[in-house]
Amino acid sequence: MGFIRVDVEVSNSASPDVSERIRVLVDTGAMFSVLPSDLLRRLGVRPIQRRRFRGFGSVLTREIGSALVRYEDSVAGVTVIFGGEDDPPVMGVTTLESLGLEVDRVGEKLNPVEMLLL
Repeated sequence: MGFIRVDVEVSNSASPDVSERIRVLVDTGAMFSVLPSDLLRRLGVRPIQRRRFRGFGSVLTREIGSALVRYEDSVAGVTVIFGGEDDPPVMGVTTLESLGLEVDRVGEKLNPVEMLLL
């Protein structure tokens, strides 16, 4: 069992027809998704605030915003962290849940799950 990486499409909710594909590491231990700042800015995603995070071995300050993320037939607006130069692209658990997906570690893929309303 190893790391799971998937391709996702990222776009700005104001321009969902303009997107870019990126390969991300699926990390169920990460709360939010981390995407390259230059990709988010190219798509017109704007930061809405700066937050402190513990990760990558230290405490970091990063900008956060909101983007559309699509994996196969699932799409959701999610909170994203504007990654630093050395930050790897990561799909966090809130994105997985928003997309209605679960990790199949044996098949090394993501599968849709029945979402609960309440």
